[in-house]
Amino acid sequence: MSEIRCPKCGEVFKVDESLSADIVRQVRNAEFEKEVAAREEKWRAERDLAAANAASAAREAMGEEVKKREAENAELRARIESAKATEELVVSKATSELRLQIEGLRTLMAEKDGELAAEVERKNSVIAELKGKMESQEASKQLETREIIANIERERDALKSQIQGKDAEKALSESSLKEAYEARLKEKEEQIAYYKDFKARQSTKMIGESLEQHCENEFNKLRATAFKNSYFEKDSDARDGSKGDYIFREMDRDGNELVSIMFEMKNEADATAAKKRNEDFFDKLDRDRAAKGCEYAVLVSLLEMDNDFYNSGIADVSYRYEKMYVIRPQSFIPMITILRDSAMKSVAYRTELEQIRNQNVDVTNFERDLNDFREGFSRNYRLASEKFQDAVDRIDKTIKELEKIKAALIGSENNLRLANDKAEGLTVKRLTRNNPTMKAKFEELGGGE
Repeated sequence: MSEIRCPKCGEVFKVDESLSADIVRQVRNAEFEKEVAAREEKWRAERDLAAANAASAAREAMGEEVKKREAENAELRARIESAKATEELVVSKATSELRLQIEGLRTLMAEKDGELAAEVERKNSVIAELKGKMESQEASKQLETREIIANIERERDALKSQIQGKDAEKALSESSLKEAYEARLKEKEEQIAYYKDFKARQSTKMIGESLEQHCENEFNKLRATAFKNSYFEKDSDARDGSKGDYIFREMDRDGNELVSIMFEMKNEADATAAKKRNEDFFDKLDRDRAAKGCEYAVLVSLLEMDNDFYNSGIADVSYRYEKMYVIRPQSFIPMITILRDSAMKSVAYRTELEQIRNQNVDVTNFERDLNDFREGFSRNYRLASEKFQDAVDRIDKTIKELEKIKAALIGSENNLRLANDKAEGLTVKRLTRNNPTMKAKFEELGGGE
């Protein structure tokens, strides 16, 4: 038996060991519930922190990937700007050289014209002087003078012919210089056209091969080393009435598909007399991609060579069709690498999310078990509390009955004490005080003795 003080009246009463153990268990269960609630709150905080860290890490990885792609685009733009600057420098230098040559020839012609004019003037003065001499010595030297004049005139005519020859030579030289300049200008224009074409065809080596052959050859160069688990073949399935050019699929070690790409190749030579645009092929490419179950659609195009949107590298047209891109041939291998790396990172993220999802399932199961335990514990606690309250009520009733019995016993004890006191004070004298007959009898009994 254990002693327990009543919380209402403060009186100490005794209970059996089973009831005492129930009361102690209730106190322990209350402490356990507080501990469980505290650990549950701590676990939820750790789970939210882990989820936030995982999301932050994913955002940082994607930010680094975006920065890397932006750096590559900036490098490509710098190379293009360098080619443009080189082109402009070459054209400017050639133009300056030609201008200097023309100015030099013009200066030379002007000097020659001045020399010829001075020579003609000198000859004219000689002729005038001789004519003066002829007038003074006309008779004696007329023949000689005529011969001299004839010689001078012939010399003058020769000089005029020489001047005309120089003019013709000058005109021919100017014409040849003009033709040379035009040839050099045409050559520079061809170089400009070459550099413009070079921006779109860098490292493609398209001489003697089609765009499809080029892409296939570029892939086959790296197939054995970089694309061991990849499939890259022509699309030969035309059951739906249409087919793409090539299909690329990448598998992991377990044979699961990581990424799939439908490729369409369009060369300027493939177009009709009416120039085609890249967007003319978007709808067909999207339908071919959907029919063959590919995730991405990529148009490898040499169309619209003057469109800077398509010349800037990888053109994202997913605003028109989901996961669709337009690239130049030099971006063929980098595009596959980018999509494959992105798919591998997505698989890693999916695996991590699956683990988190499994952890959440475990947590959900734990919460369900915890809730079941709490509900069962609460139910048992409620039943125990009801039984405890019932026992307390019964104890209170018993205490009240015992108090009544105690009061009754105390009253009986008082009555017995009074009776005992009365019995002890009872004497013959008191009994016969008001009873003469009994007094006489007792006196007689006493006298007889």
